[in-house]
Amino acid sequence: MAYVAEIWRHPIKSHGREALLNVTLRAGECLPFDRHWAVAHDAARIEDPDQWASCSNFSRGAKAPLLMALDAQFDRASNTITLTHPAKPGITFNPDRLEDHPRFIEWITPLCPTNRAAPARIVKADRGMTDTGFPSVSLINLASHAAVEAQIGQALSPLRWRGNLCLAGLSAWDEKGWIGKRIRVGEIEMDIREEITRCLATTANPNTGERDADTLGALEQGWGHQEFGVYGYVTKPGAIHIDSPVEVIK
Repeated sequence: MAYVAEIWRHPIKSHGREALLNVTLRAGECLPFDRHWAVAHDAARIEDPDQWASCSNFSRGAKAPLLMALDAQFDRASNTITLTHPAKPGITFNPDRLEDHPRFIEWITPLCPTNRAAPARIVKADRGMTDTGFPSVSLINLASHAAVEAQIGQALSPLRWRGNLCLAGLSAWDEKGWIGKRIRVGEIEMDIREEITRCLATTANPNTGERDADTLGALEQGWGHQEFGVYGYVTKPGAIHIDSPVEVIK
């Protein structure tokens, strides 16, 4: 039986992750507070700061690999986020307080390359800043991850894929057959709409932020593509917890 092995939330897009034991999802929405904020860079072209925008407008791991080593903790009661990184002391701030933004930008800038657009401000849209044009939840098959590890010949952290739900109990690449189907995860149901095309962010080690594995080359050489994981759209709300069963229902 397939089941949920891990649940991850990324409060600020590309700026840290936190593990959850359970979560309640609503229909037509992202995982709560996942990619709720994003860091727009100084070359961003965002017409409406309150609406979803594409990932090219934001600081992200594909361009700034050191960001991949960030961990996050979101405190909903105080609306604060604590970020930690192995290279420096952590920081706690409220992403909705404009007076906190300069301190955050000063803290994060040394983790970004000087030859790329620099982080400029924190933005928040009417929905999560996922890489899809619809509010999505990303699913990772840990058996497929093990297949990539075998192909590349080294141990890899599943955190490279920045998924929301890591699933166990499946065969490798089962998820590729889910496109256009509906699955049940715990109490929720979701339509699986797209595969996830991967970028250079996955080449960086989540423990160090250093690029140390050719994940894209492994996907190409092993299977002739750069897809890993799938995006789902929640159609029936409910709760998910660690060990929730997963099944294809139609």
